[in-house]
Amino acid sequence: MTNIAVTTWSLEQTAPTDLLPAATPEGDVRIVRSEVPSPEFSRFLYASVGGDIRWTDRLGWTYDQWREHLERPGVETWVAYDRGTPAGYVELEAQDDGVVEIVYFGLVPAFRGRRIGGHLLSYGAGRAWDLADRWPGLATTKRVWLHTCSKDGEHAMDNYQRRGFRLFDTKVEEEPEVATPGPWPGAYAA
Repeated sequence: MTNIAVTTWSLEQTAPTDLLPAATPEGDVRIVRSEVPSPEFSRFLYASVGGDIRWTDRLGWTYDQWREHLERPGVETWVAYDRGTPAGYVELEAQDDGVVEIVYFGLVPAFRGRRIGGHLLSYGAGRAWDLADRWPGLATTKRVWLHTCSKDGEHAMDNYQRRGFRLFDTKVEEEPEVATPGPWPGAYAA
């Protein structure tokens, strides 16, 4: 098996005023919280958004693993819809001491390049900053962070920085090269 070097960048915002919102895209684009934990829907989003950029860490999760994760306090999924069709999502996860991670963020390939991503990231970061308002008992958000890597889309880093995220760590690691899984085997075959 071949290994590849993967660079991972970690970025953060340390105050709500760091957020630099993107313009709202034209058309009927809505962002809605998926309030009912649904392993089927979350796995669909994960595989559809990350299938062409090698998101593989959750593909082997069982139904119960998905359910347990989604039912944790402070885990939220916000979905962007373009004319009623799921276009992408952002997953938030509360961590200790008022830290919220944007664990996953992205668009289904057919919806990229339509200015939905900047809007969804802005909205998701805003919901990270007010997460404690929806979850009694969670600490007020003091920091929002995320990571991206060299396997992600070519515009990912620029989008994060344009939304006010600042780089705080960079790592380069060797990892096995895996085939692009797609939302189902062969979906993104060239």
